[in-house]
Amino acid sequence: MAQVSGIGGIFFRSRNPDALMEWYRTYLGVPSIEPWPQPAGPAVFAPFKDDTDYWPEGKQWMINLKVADLAALMGDLRAAGIDVTQQDDWIGTPYGDFARIYDPEGTPIELWQPPAEG
Repeated sequence: MAQVSGIGGIFFRSRNPDALMEWYRTYLGVPSIEPWPQPAGPAVFAPFKDDTDYWPEGKQWMINLKVADLAALMGDLRAAGIDVTQQDDWIGTPYGDFARIYDPEGTPIELWQPPAEG
């Protein structure tokens, strides 16, 4: 059976798409509508139960963005006045390290630094 080879894009509704795209570009380095070349690596596609408490009730989705240096990005985001959450049990997991921010419209964004290879 033929299969897909990866995620081709993430599309979502916004009250102010231009301003929100600028926020993602400025603080996370996500390019706007141009194709975004990315290094090869794993991605997770996982539905959660509708009553999950992993992200706020009322939000239908959360995006997970892979980062190379989570500590540096958290410092940059905090310096820009963006609230960054990191709990002790999100550090040093078998899957790597995690932190959480929210975009200006309240969408949760999980920042993920995979574990070092080796």
